[in-house]
Amino acid sequence: MIYFDNAATSFYKPAQVSQRVYDAMVKYGANAGRGGHALSVQAGEIIYEARENVCRLFHIDDTERLAFCPNTTYALNMGMKGVIRPGDHIVITSMEHNSVLRPAESLRQQGIASYSIVRGNEKGEIPLSGIQRAIRPNTRLIIMTHASNVCGNIYDIAAAAKLAHDNGILFMVDAAQSAGVLDIDASKVDLLAFPGHKGLMGPQGTGGLYVRKGLEISTIVEGGTGSVSELYTQPQDFPDRLESGTQNMPAIAGLDEGVRFVLREGIDTIRKKEAALTEFFISEVRNIPKIKIYGTQDSRNKVGVVALNIEGMDCVEVAAQLDEEYHIATRGGLHCAVLAHETLGTKDIGCVRFSFGYFNTKREVDRAVFALFKIANKAKLNEFYAHNLIYPYF
Repeated sequence: MIYFDNAATSFYKPAQVSQRVYDAMVKYGANAGRGGHALSVQAGEIIYEARENVCRLFHIDDTERLAFCPNTTYALNMGMKGVIRPGDHIVITSMEHNSVLRPAESLRQQGIASYSIVRGNEKGEIPLSGIQRAIRPNTRLIIMTHASNVCGNIYDIAAAAKLAHDNGILFMVDAAQSAGVLDIDASKVDLLAFPGHKGLMGPQGTGGLYVRKGLEISTIVEGGTGSVSELYTQPQDFPDRLESGTQNMPAIAGLDEGVRFVLREGIDTIRKKEAALTEFFISEVRNIPKIKIYGTQDSRNKVGVVALNIEGMDCVEVAAQLDEEYHIATRGGLHCAVLAHETLGTKDIGCVRFSFGYFNTKREVDRAVFALFKIANKAKLNEFYAHNLIYPYF
């Protein structure tokens, strides 16, 4: 199997990741912070080390401001709902994942807050001027994806953060497609949501939320934290405030190993590898008739995610053919991002998404190009037969 669905989750991971998960299960799989015995202490140390390494990767000075959680969706909900107050206004973009749109819509339907959508152009580009125009006197939060999960476009979060801060507004980043691939300086933003199972190469069920020091945040989950258990209320201190219940310590141990791998290899090395694969794929595929690529085609301005369609073919059918006939894993459909597909003009048809990872090879990409060529030309031949009523000669 050739795996090109890394935007959903990385499949090929460093071997030491699964070994760390196994070791955590059989050697020190106790409940961190819920006892003074050696196994519980060791489990706590594993989580502490993982927190330190993630903070090192994201240039976070205060490790206590990073909370682990199950995934980016959970982190986005914690951040958005934690800082929004009744009467506030939120600005999002039309390239956001449903993990941003749906919490915003939920807050609107509950009468808590309103939101505006900054619309991008047909290439999925978001103008900074559009964000500026969307700001209102009661705007509390601007949220922006670092890179599109549909077409791979990279967005200038540094410029957007400056714009937000110049207007006294909080700025939150969705790093679902950029963590482990692009250099992220979390000290420049107020909130950062990230996954552990994609570019950071950890297990599924891992992710986190960074909250800038000094920013107060309410909770959406309360419970046991292993600290100040005599209180009726949730602790104020981080990260306990946002980490209720038993931590997924084995998965966090695996995440720690994935982050260590990223730190050793270097973000620049990983980025160059994925950019080279993306550039090669686009340069070859755009020469195939009947194929349309969405978003920017400049590999310098996109992560390793490419969205395309074959004219006259259903995207889910194309993805199925790639899987069944060529053993290539992609994803066809709307990718949990209806706003992005509205922007790109693919809401009614979806698209096929290829997403490359660090462990993919140029040979695998070449195989995908060949498969698309065959599928596209087969569709073209079938269309020719249908239009010209050509039947086999007997």
